Amino acid sequence: MPSIARVRERAEEQSLTMSTDQQAAIRMLANELHRLNQAVTNAVEAGVSVELVRSARHHGGNGNWGDLLIPVIVANAARTN
Repeated sequence: MPSIARVRERAEEQSLTMSTDQQAAIRMLANELHRLNQAVTNAVEAGVSVELVRSARHHGGNGNWGDLLIPVIVANAARTN
């Protein structure tokens, strides 16, 4: 648990230097990543393997960039429902 607390603390420290719009964008991203992680967990529990792979990199034109992802899904042949 200490490493999770440190990540949260570091993110909060970094957000102090961001604009209100940037902070809102980061909160939205964090919420959506939480939802993505839950969806991956649900898919794994349903019997598939999930790998997230960078499909592209978005450049904002001012030096900022972000990785865009696609899922690679592999069904588990041993499990049948």
